[in-house]
Amino acid sequence: MLDTLAQAMALVGTPTTLLAILLSCAFGLFVGAIPGLSATMATALLVPFTFYLDPIPAIATVIACTTMAITAGDIPAALLRIPGTPSSAAYTDEAHAMTRKGGGGQALGTLLVSAFLGGLFGFAVLAIAAPALATAALRFSSFEYFWLAVLGLSCCALVTGGSLAKSTFALFVGLLASCVGMDPLTGAARLTFGSTNLMGGLSFVPAMIGLFAISELMNGTQTGATGGVTRIRNPFAGVGTILRRYRVNLLRGAGLGTLIGALPGAGGDLGAWISYANARRASKTPEKFGTGHPEGLVEAGATNNAALCSAWIPATVFGVPGDAVTAIAVGVLFMKGLNPGPQLLTENPQNFYAVILIFLIANLLILPLGYLAIRAAGLIFSVPRAYLNGGILLFCAIGAFSVNNSLFDVGVMIGFGIMAWIFSRAAIPVAPVILGLVMGPLVERNFLTSMIASRGDFLGFFERPVSATLGVVTLLVWLIPLARIAWRKISATRSLRHAEAHASRHPETH
Repeated sequence: MLDTLAQAMALVGTPTTLLAILLSCAFGLFVGAIPGLSATMATALLVPFTFYLDPIPAIATVIACTTMAITAGDIPAALLRIPGTPSSAAYTDEAHAMTRKGGGGQALGTLLVSAFLGGLFGFAVLAIAAPALATAALRFSSFEYFWLAVLGLSCCALVTGGSLAKSTFALFVGLLASCVGMDPLTGAARLTFGSTNLMGGLSFVPAMIGLFAISELMNGTQTGATGGVTRIRNPFAGVGTILRRYRVNLLRGAGLGTLIGALPGAGGDLGAWISYANARRASKTPEKFGTGHPEGLVEAGATNNAALCSAWIPATVFGVPGDAVTAIAVGVLFMKGLNPGPQLLTENPQNFYAVILIFLIANLLILPLGYLAIRAAGLIFSVPRAYLNGGILLFCAIGAFSVNNSLFDVGVMIGFGIMAWIFSRAAIPVAPVILGLVMGPLVERNFLTSMIASRGDFLGFFERPVSATLGVVTLLVWLIPLARIAWRKISATRSLRHAEAHASRHPETH
């Protein structure tokens, strides 16, 4: 074991690898902090450069860039209400509410330190329990994934804190949008209206940009906003107190992110939504959520980077990517001859532990580089809003176009932006729309697969122990709030009848 670690340290400690990590971190921070550009895009842009690098520096660029880009995605989310990554969309409104109250720096500092600690937790799990967790994750079938995705959908009301009816309506809008394209079972076209551009479905990145960035620009124009955010002096001020107060949330978020990230195909996006919703459900002051309360930020921030680390468990041990970024990384591993799979741990364990050490270095760089990025962002985003809007709109258009190199995606961005602006007029939240877009394909694909496997018998969803447990938990999440509403109505009716009966028996007292 010690010899293997020594070999891994020798592979990572080369000047080429360290330089690749540093430059990739800087690039990831830049791309992640730009509204409209995603972590997946940043990683994809670096792939051509890996052609000219040795295997370990090549995979180091992917890991370092992804870690920083996902962390930096919180910057525009907090300062401009424009999420840099799909996972940060879960708590964008919360972080931006803190900014409006003058706590933008504290919001970013909380997310940064939570991500750092969550990443270290994920690193420890990846180093100690990777094979065991990967084996457990592969036991998840379509039945378990279906209930997990449906449980994620159940978070729509909790992540918004608004009207249940409006949140549900927005969720179904997202689910309807996720149905556009080819039927996963029959291959038939759905909701395409004869357009070949819609055959592949609505791209998620342009939709997310439109829902948050374009609508925010339209709202800013209408309200006549002229300035950006104020300068951020010390993002770490008061963060220690917040983390001590919500240390349970920190540990719970890191643990949840590690478990969900280890599930092939789940990714960290689902973890952030469930984690933030879970923080609200377990909170002693749930009424504060949505008003600029840091409790949910601590839990969801820790989940993000913990899930990022643990997503490499199935990717390295079994070659099964956990999300889009690790799918790119698996391709780089194959390209460089580091074929992921059990043989990576048996034949070349030094390469596996080199990947783990790269994670450690990238996470250690989160604090200093993240601090510099937050300070720089505070200066950049403090320019007059009219100039800032023009730059944001340009990057949004570039981000939407670059997904498929299609102007149609720019139109999708504008369409979702107009829809989000209309929603804001009607006080309908847009976060559930994103949730529906993310979870819709996962729910549909696993439901169809499960129904085929069970020969159309819905009881098959409760035959496996883990699936049955997740199913019962999901049903309870739905039924308990409905039971509470019904009980309140019954109690109110009884009280009214009792009052009427009392009035009829004692009319003189009324």
